[in-house]
Parts: sequence; structure tokens; C-alpha cells
Amino acid sequence: MKALHDVLTQVEQFAAEELRPRAGEFEAQQEIPQDVIISLAKHGVLGATIPVEYGGLALDAIDYGNLTETVGKACNSVRELLTVHVSLVGESIKRWGSEEQKRYWLPRMATGEILAAFALTEPEVGSDAKGIGTSYRQEGNRFILNGRKKWISFGGIADLFLVFASRGEEMTAFLVESSMAGVSTTKMSNLLASSSSHLAEIHLQDVEVPLENVLSRVGGGFAYVVNTALDHGRYSIAWSGVAIAQEALDGMVTYGRTRKQGGRVICEYAEVQKMIADASANLHAARALCVAAGLKRRDKHPDAIIETTIAKYFSSKMAMKVATDAVQVFGGNGFSRDYPVERLFREAKVLEIIEGTSQVLQPVIAQHALRTCYRKGWWSEP
Repeated sequence: MKALHDVLTQVEQFAAEELRPRAGEFEAQQEIPQDVIISLAKHGVLGATIPVEYGGLALDAIDYGNLTETVGKACNSVRELLTVHVSLVGESIKRWGSEEQKRYWLPRMATGEILAAFALTEPEVGSDAKGIGTSYRQEGNRFILNGRKKWISFGGIADLFLVFASRGEEMTAFLVESSMAGVSTTKMSNLLASSSSHLAEIHLQDVEVPLENVLSRVGGGFAYVVNTALDHGRYSIAWSGVAIAQEALDGMVTYGRTRKQGGRVICEYAEVQKMIADASANLHAARALCVAAGLKRRDKHPDAIIETTIAKYFSSKMAMKVATDAVQVFGGNGFSRDYPVERLFREAKVLEIIEGTSQVLQPVIAQHALRTCYRKGWWSEP
């Protein structure tokens, strides 16, 4: 336990000293430098939830949530690397990979020898994962993939893609190496946020993938792998909302206690205090939801998935509200890149879209309530 505490303490110090001061620089340069990725690997971050026998830290859900918040407060783009590399790809291989696949890929992911990206979204397909157009055909013990993926975080520098392709109504997950013939990438730019997250389009032209690179089983891509990956991704995004909101609240309070208007520091005005109070209360609620989801995930409780979905839904919307109010408190300075709140505002918006938009998650949560909250005879009609 002491060793784990030391690791988390070291990551917190690294985030404060190396990530937060450089977050704006990363965005301006539109990349996360290699030295940062190397440092993340040295601190064990890239193997956060990977089992010890494969070279990882084996963090449980609560510790991983705290790690996500620590990194996300300092730099959301670096946090994105955790989400795709650890939550979406690492957890999928850990859960559905064969022993050979786990022993081959997970140690290399933990050390940062390879970086992994999650390739589900396409130019015409987002939340409707079943509608993907990337296709495959089987020829003996190999599969031929053709298609195009878009909005792939770290797709520009990843060594390994978890690619989803279809054959009719059947979907299969493939472990595709960027070095395979027929794989190419195109960097995406002019983005609202995540400019340093190496977003790319992935082009697959007659890419030959061997049978041993099928994750889970042929035809098991949606029922097994996609659902597992998105569940872990939503848990990471829920904590990311907490991270952005905490950073925005810290900025709001610090600015409010130093900025003067009308001869008073602005935190003395009731309107500003209301925004700070609402932000603090909503942040506490979101963190409680994340912890509750984390405990259920740790205990393998059957309600873990819906608790995670609720946490992601609330946390992402909460982060957008807190970041918006932070910009309001900063006034005109909130529009300046000399202050981080404008970046937090843009980054918060992304959370309402990725790993299931708020509108997609609403009916999922509503249906759960309709199943579990109905009480026959709760009242009698007059």
C-alpha cells in the first residue's frame, strides 16, 4: 500500500510540475512531446490498471479514478491518453484477450514501448456503433480489412489500433499494428479542443490481419469488446469531468479572491459567490457519483455499468456548467489564452460528446429508472 501511495504521490508531483505549466504549450504545438510520454511510462501511468504479472500497477477502480483526476486537472490531453491507451484498449485486451495476446501486448503497453488507440468512430458513424462501414472478409487464417476511421485520439502516433470492422451484421474486433501494409493516417487539425491529442483519420486498404490478432472471437466485437471498452471509457470520462470542474473551480476561486472591481475583490459579490457555491456543490455530487460507481466496479456489482453511465452523464454536464461559470467569473479575461479557463471550457464540451453523447445516455438512464423505480399501488386514484 505504501508503494502505491508513493506512486500516486509522484504522479501528482509530476502533474503539478511538468504537465500543468506546459498544457497550453502542448496545445499550441499540437502535440504531446515524447519526453512527456516517456515520463508517464516511467511513473507507471501507462500500465495503470494492467495486472502486475504483465508489468502494470494493477490499480483498482477508485485508485484509477483518482489518478485520472490528478492527471486530468493538470492536462486534459494527457488524460485522454490514459482513457484510450488504458481504459479503452488495455482493459479490452485484459478482459477479452487470449493469454498469448495479453502476454504479448500488455507488458509493452505498460512500459510505453507501444501506444494504443481505439478505432471505432467513422466519418458517418459515431454513437451508432452497429452501423460501422469498415468491412472485412476472411481468407483462410487471415482477414482483409478495408475502411476509414475518424476522430481517433492518438491515432497519429499509436503503434496499435483496436479496430472494429463488420461483415454483414457481424462485427469483429482486430488488433491492427500501424506498421501493417495498407495502414495509413492523416492528422486532424482545426479542432475546438484536443489539439495536442494527435487525433487522426485511419485509412485501411486491404490490410491483412492474422487470425491471432482477433480479440475475443469472430463476431464478438459488439456484444463483448465494444461494450466492455465503452463502459471503461465512460468511467474514465466521468472522472475527467471531475478533473476539469475542480481545475475550473480552483481558478474561479483564485481569480475571485484577487481580481478587484468597484473597490472590492469580486468574490465578495453575491452573484460570484452563487456561481462558486453551485460549482462546489455540483462538483461534490459528481465526485460522489464517481466514487459510488468505482466501488461497485471494484466489487463487480451488477449495477456497476448503470452507475458508471449515470456518473458519466452527470459529470460531463456538470463540468460544462462549471467551466462556463468560470469563464463568466473571469469576464473578458476568460476569452484570453493567457488564462486556462477558456481551454477548460472547450475541453469540457468534448466530454458531453465522447463515449456516448448526453442525448444517447439519457434514454439508457431513463429506461433503468422505469424498470427499477415503479411501485405498484404507490397511490390510489381518487
